[in-house]
Order: sequence, then structure tokens, then C-alpha cells
Amino acid sequence: MARRYALPVTLVANAPQRIPADEHFHLVIVREGMDIADDWIAEHAGEGDIVITADIPLAARCVRNGARVIGTTGRPFTEDNVGGALATRDILSELRGAGAFTAGPPPFEKRDRSRFLQALDTAIQAIRQQRLS
Repeated sequence: MARRYALPVTLVANAPQRIPADEHFHLVIVREGMDIADDWIAEHAGEGDIVITADIPLAARCVRNGARVIGTTGRPFTEDNVGGALATRDILSELRGAGAFTAGPPPFEKRDRSRFLQALDTAIQAIRQQRLS
């Protein structure tokens, strides 16, 4: 979609990554450490940006900054639902810490890809409309 809509894409990592050889794709390498990449993303993401992440605390930070956030399976995170997602994450973390067995996420399926692409297209169109207004 980046090429189709001529949108810049920034990948943030703490080690070199292979990215497409295309002017729209940029790699930002941050120093190693706990949440350093998340901190960079949260500090730079805002109105008019789309953040793609499975990290719910990062999603919450980016939503607070005005960015549109989409989970890797296409679930949009919004001001209305990110608090509930954080609470659920915290409860499951406590259960795991107490020794309860909790299953990991289900395998990524075709419908997840489809839902993700639809959510991404919806977010892109919403931002484009907002810029035209």
C-alpha cells in the first residue's frame, strides 16, 4: 500500500533490518535496550500517522498522541477500546505470573491479513479525507 499511495513507511528497530529498496521506506535504528524502539515510536507518532503494532502499551501511547493504531491482525486501537485492551493484557499477565496457563495468540490466518489490509486502507482514506477538509 505504501507504493500504491506513495506513503512514507518508517521501520524502527534496534538492529539492522532488510527493507524494500524504495524511496518510501526508511529504517531508523535506535540503541538497544528495553522499550527504546517503543519510546522512539511514541515520541514521533502523532496526528496523521498510522502505527502498526501488536504491543498494547505502545498502542495506547500512540493513540494518546493522536496517531491511528492498527494491530497486526487488523484490530484498530482507539481511545474507546485501548483502555480495555490494556486491562485485559494486565489481567492475563497477572494470571501467567501466578502460574495459570494461558494460551498465546491464535495463529495468523488469511482472514487476519484481509482484516488488516481493510483496516489499513480505512485508516489511510480517513487521513486523506481529514487532510482535504
